[in-house]
Amino acid sequence: MTLELLERSLSDLASDIPGATRVFRQHKLDFCCGGQVSLREAAERRSLDAVGLARTLTSLLEQAEPADQDWRQASVPQLIEHLTQRYHQTHREQLPELIRLARRVEVRHQEHTDCPAGLADVLEFLHQELESHMHKEERVLFPMLAQGADAMAQSPIVVMRLEHEQHGESLEAVLALTAQLQPPVDACTTWRALYGGLEQFRQDLMEHIHLENNILFNHSVQRARGDHHA
Repeated sequence: MTLELLERSLSDLASDIPGATRVFRQHKLDFCCGGQVSLREAAERRSLDAVGLARTLTSLLEQAEPADQDWRQASVPQLIEHLTQRYHQTHREQLPELIRLARRVEVRHQEHTDCPAGLADVLEFLHQELESHMHKEERVLFPMLAQGADAMAQSPIVVMRLEHEQHGESLEAVLALTAQLQPPVDACTTWRALYGGLEQFRQDLMEHIHLENNILFNHSVQRARGDHHA
């Protein structure tokens, strides 16, 4: 996989691999105007480690693969660690880049009939809400659950579930503004990269909420009921 990526163009990689634009931007690789150059050639021009870059992109692809582990069988601390490392940290990387791309598309293509006007503001709001939400989980709820304080955790869980519903409403707003994340046929590389990244973010957030609502929180509710009846 890594070696195959070396011969693909920057524009293809930017469109197909969520997070690739962030990597290219860090290394000052032009994936938009000069995006038809292969990763190998672009890296050589800037005296960069092409194979190292390809490995980084491969890791992004692997990170995007849905996990096949049955998290119902994991311990509470294991599931919490997975949620914070795989999803909380990932969202913190995804959203700033998606906001940047959205603002760029809105400015450069404001005359286009399919321009997602207002998308960056929706993502900015979602970023702020999600950061506040994750902070409360990491500092308050997750420590409670890890310590087995399930009865005490029930009120925070209700609040977190409500906030999850609000995140879902924000995702619906994103879909409405982007024609269900379908770029127009004449979309530039940045536009396609934005929608590709948004699709990955949407999948990640939905899986994230699923693991919390349907596994972590439900498990705590059941344990709290057991404690109550004991």
